[in-house]
Amino acid sequence: MDSEILNQYGRERISDRQIDELIGLAKGISADGAIHQSEVEFLQTWLAANLAVSGQPLIRTLYDRVSDILSDGIVDDDERTELLATLQSFVAPKSELGEALKATTLPLCNPYPTIATTGASFCFTGTFAYGNRRACEAAVVAKGGLAGSLTRETRYLVIGTYVTDSWKHSSFGNKILKAVEMREKRVPISIVCEDHWVKSV
Repeated sequence: MDSEILNQYGRERISDRQIDELIGLAKGISADGAIHQSEVEFLQTWLAANLAVSGQPLIRTLYDRVSDILSDGIVDDDERTELLATLQSFVAPKSELGEALKATTLPLCNPYPTIATTGASFCFTGTFAYGNRRACEAAVVAKGGLAGSLTRETRYLVIGTYVTDSWKHSSFGNKILKAVEMREKRVPISIVCEDHWVKSV
């Protein structure tokens, strides 16, 4: 029993240290508001080295995302923007990092609407456990829906699981606030969390 407790304690300490290091990396990489390919490659190397001792799902999620970005050897502008938003969200206080959506602070529809994918237009923002934004969009298209930017035709704005209380200050916060304004103007748009959306696919 003692060894089991010590092992668990050791894993928790490793996980805490990794998160501290990840926050430091995220601050450094995103500080100038731009991401260079060499920085993405360095981040992938760090994540790969930490996966072997990590019990932190956030590290696995980010590693999968970065590996997908680098899979074709080129980091394009959309990928830079998405990764920058992700890293900026990680700079939130550690107590918030990677926690599930907080319904008390996010303007989610209550009660959640029934999601009808066929023929409906979706917009995705934030960081997703399901996969990167393109993977989420592909899942919608496979079910007969549409996916793209936030417009008046957007029926659902889906917010990724890894969002913190500081979302208003993140780069994807503007999209959420714009959707709220649209909803207040009677535009038929629903704001839902990733968990609820996943149930529809």
